[in-house]
Amino acid sequence: MLPTDITSFRELLERFPTEQSCIDWLEFRRWNGKVLSPFVPSTLAWKCKTGNKYICKKTNKYFTVRTKSIFEKTKIPLRDWFMAMWLLSDLKRGMSAKQLAKAVNVTEKTAWFMAHKIRNFYKLETEAEYIPQAIEAKVYELDEACFGGLQANRHADKKIPNAAGGNGIDKTWVLGIVLRTGFLKTFALTARKPEYVQPIIRKYITPGSTLITDAWTGYNGLDDEYTHLVVKDGKKIARNVDPNIHTNRIEGAWGNIKRGFNGTYNWWSKKHLQFYLDEFVFRYNTRKMKSAERFFLFLDNVFSRVTQRDIINRSWT
Repeated sequence: MLPTDITSFRELLERFPTEQSCIDWLEFRRWNGKVLSPFVPSTLAWKCKTGNKYICKKTNKYFTVRTKSIFEKTKIPLRDWFMAMWLLSDLKRGMSAKQLAKAVNVTEKTAWFMAHKIRNFYKLETEAEYIPQAIEAKVYELDEACFGGLQANRHADKKIPNAAGGNGIDKTWVLGIVLRTGFLKTFALTARKPEYVQPIIRKYITPGSTLITDAWTGYNGLDDEYTHLVVKDGKKIARNVDPNIHTNRIEGAWGNIKRGFNGTYNWWSKKHLQFYLDEFVFRYNTRKMKSAERFFLFLDNVFSRVTQRDIINRSWT
């Protein structure tokens, strides 16, 4: 039974007071009483006489509930993982590695790897909603945002010559797509150019849908598959004709992400930018859920392994 009555961080700790209580819950969520081998699909296993180990009937390999999961080969107690996952999933503005390190009593380096392993799984609950064949034509709002330090805040040797503070010459651009029903998706871009933006739009948005964008010329040419409505920046000309033509929802999403960026993290590397974006997108798309529902929804997705090498070698494209 899902303990959805958990309403606070304190209640989470009371519900999972020991390491064994965390193991028992994970085993229930993963196998529901029928233990299957993580090495060979649909293969049963024997339970060892002592401890929480099992042995695969086909391969004779030992495993635990941690095997082939986010927790594999880590010495960090499951209770600490539960604490980290709750905090990152529940805090609207996110949590920095330094704050997380203090909360779970680990080093800042360990907290950073924990957080990124967790962020790696936030994207899972968003992919299915953006398969064009699976959904009907709808109304989408699209907008771009850039992330990076202002020229005015940089040391003289790090300033970009002849670059204005907000023009994004050396910043990272991100495309945001939000359904009018409130479902958000973000994509880190190699550059703010049509050849990077339009393939994403055509891949993830069903032909025949309505697109509402600003007046950036990078959206030109989408009329062949979509109904493209433009909100003129500044004067908002289109809204004078039809009040439903606006990008308020995507602008609101950017506002929340930007406040987390500026107030909690202060800086994101290009290499790991998508990790952080997926974190905010997950919270945005589950904002109507209770904290416990969001936590256990995420916990059901962590049964595949992510190593530190996977995190370090994350490529940004």
